[in-house]
Amino acid sequence: MYLIGYDIGSSSVKACVVDAQTGKTLSTAFYPKQEAPILSLKAGWAEQEPESWWNYLKSATAEAMAAAAEKAGRPVSALKEGLAAIGISYQMHGLVCVDRTQKALRPAIIWCDSRAVPYGQKAMETLGADFCLSHLLNSPGNFTASKLAWVKEHEPEVYEKIDKVMLPGDYIAMRLTGTACTTVSGLSEGMFWDFKHNCVCKELMEYYGFSMDLIPEIRPTFSEQGRVTETVAEELGIKAGIPVTYRAGDQPNNALSLNVFNPGEIASTAGTSGVVYGVNGTVNYDPLSRVNTFAHVNHSAGTYNRAAFPATEQTRLGVLLCINGTGILNSWVRRNVVPEGCSYEEMNRMAENVPVGSEGLSIIPFGNGAERVMQNKETGCAVHGINFNIHGRNHIVRAAQEGIVFSFRYGIDVMKGMGMDVNKIHAGQANMFLSPLFRDTLAGVTGAVIELYETDGSVGAAKGAGIGAGIYKDNREAFSSLERLKVIEPDTALQPAYEEAYQRWLNVLRSIEQIH
Repeated sequence: MYLIGYDIGSSSVKACVVDAQTGKTLSTAFYPKQEAPILSLKAGWAEQEPESWWNYLKSATAEAMAAAAEKAGRPVSALKEGLAAIGISYQMHGLVCVDRTQKALRPAIIWCDSRAVPYGQKAMETLGADFCLSHLLNSPGNFTASKLAWVKEHEPEVYEKIDKVMLPGDYIAMRLTGTACTTVSGLSEGMFWDFKHNCVCKELMEYYGFSMDLIPEIRPTFSEQGRVTETVAEELGIKAGIPVTYRAGDQPNNALSLNVFNPGEIASTAGTSGVVYGVNGTVNYDPLSRVNTFAHVNHSAGTYNRAAFPATEQTRLGVLLCINGTGILNSWVRRNVVPEGCSYEEMNRMAENVPVGSEGLSIIPFGNGAERVMQNKETGCAVHGINFNIHGRNHIVRAAQEGIVFSFRYGIDVMKGMGMDVNKIHAGQANMFLSPLFRDTLAGVTGAVIELYETDGSVGAAKGAGIGAGIYKDNREAFSSLERLKVIEPDTALQPAYEEAYQRWLNVLRSIEQIH
């Protein structure tokens, strides 16, 4: 048996084929080969055509199927017959509006579009912070519901034609199967879900003037969510009738990919922006909304996900910390500070010549727009403590990486304030986690053990499909083949130096907060 996983990103669509028996990945492919375009008709806008996602998916599927057949030593036709289930990961917080014929009425308003911020702020003020935080676990913010409010006001002719509102993953599942449905996890990331009453939030829908009919049928995250139609099977070169049995947003899915399911477990990524995603076992929220809380993939409060997790009704909430200024700071340093042509590996060696704390130099990495963890303030990047007689390029390189890690620690402390334990961090061996300095500093300043794995979102989606289809009895069986590449233990001897450097960095941050 074989599983297909899709990861619908804003840069590309990735497809993979996994051998269900061995758990090994046979092939992966992505399309387009260069970064997918984002439409920005006005400052702060970001849109993509849903039809483009579908075309990218077709190209990635064809490439992945051909490569998998070659690796398996079987013809593509034989591989097709063995396909057992499909899973979908997708860019979170987007809005797709479809009519009764399931056609998209306008380009999707994607995650990084900021036009809906005033709508979310007004909803927070009108409904009240106590209500929003206790029911939605977040401010309505710039999430899907607020984006729909923008469409309602500015494009009434489009709004009147909407049959269903969808997240990007819901749209792709509908294209595959013809079935319009969504999940509790998806509704929670769009700010439609009421955690207190375990249903679509009536008060928010009434406030915005939305009909409940706009919400598709709700299916468990791990369940049959439709089957591939004959037309689509011919279009994609796969067989008809394959069930879609899993879908989740990219960050919950990244956690699943790293086998992060239970309280105290943490998943992290550190690309252009950085994410720390932890699982909480109780319904809680940050009163300042500096981190976001959504239903994790195995949240089963109410009547959802019982098929995959039948033992108990369990609360599993994903708490999401996002730092915009992560790898983008490191790349800025590479372009503007170190000698031209210097590689990231060479930068790491430069930084290793400097002691922990960069001899008093601190860098605040918030130069990539407003930071949620800073209550949406746009403080900009700051460099503090330069001594012309001591500091050089090497210090700046190290201070930049330390500053990124310290911003992670700042957010992790917010998560700890919500009652979460952060003892172990799971991450893919990619991007900034390739840097020994970054890894050692993160372990040292948080006291957490870091485990690095070889995986990605599309592989996680395929494994999720295996759980949803009942091929795997649970996540432990699904991820038994997950390969742990490295374990980084905190260096206890250096922890006082890390803590001193962090406290100095924190004092700089607090002084900047007072200015803003």
